[in-house]
Amino acid sequence: MSSLKTLVFFATPAHDCSYLPDREATTMFVDPRAHIDKKLYSQLTALGFRRSGSHYYRPHCETCNACIPVRLNVNNFHPDRSQRRVMKKNNDLKCTLVPAEFNESYYQLYANYVELRHKDGDMYPPSREQFISFLVEGATDSWFLEMRKDGELLALAAIDMLDDGLSAIYTVFNPAHESRSLGTFAVLWQIEETKKREQPHLYLGYWIKQCQKMNYKTRFKPMEAFHDGQWREINAE
Repeated sequence: MSSLKTLVFFATPAHDCSYLPDREATTMFVDPRAHIDKKLYSQLTALGFRRSGSHYYRPHCETCNACIPVRLNVNNFHPDRSQRRVMKKNNDLKCTLVPAEFNESYYQLYANYVELRHKDGDMYPPSREQFISFLVEGATDSWFLEMRKDGELLALAAIDMLDDGLSAIYTVFNPAHESRSLGTFAVLWQIEETKKREQPHLYLGYWIKQCQKMNYKTRFKPMEAFHDGQWREINAE
């Protein structure tokens, strides 16, 4: 059984940064042969690691520390007026947690989202193999949140359950329903679910101040950031 003391880590060669132009990035990975159970995964997440499929990683760049792990203490969160409107706008949706497994309808939603919203990203062009390796493989108490209206799947959020809360892995939605702000709604739903489970934290991944695509995370306050081995509340404006 692996533990933090026995884990072996590897670093990738420097490569083009996916988020900031003209910068190189290096990523630290946990040895893929290690057995990562829920307890160890929770410990890694609390140290700023994320999961992508069966890979557990953290940025490890020599000359840049722009990628900041962030989370919410859900008990201190109070939705603002805009977020309350999003919750009200989507109170007609049926939200259901289901095991994180491949389903053709999930993939079609994912592929449509990537095609229309992320042609400039690493996930383009989408494929079924990519969907499985990203969102299904390596699942350890992992779930999909279905958001449906009259049976139609409008959005899907991948969520991991941890010992101290939830980890928001990824959300896709039908861009035809962009006015519903389904990405924001998915985070708000996870905040409420974390509270129901009487757990303190919702992990939101990395925040990069200079990356416009990540600005939505700053609207969830108060935000905590992992820096110098500690989680501290920050003003992410």
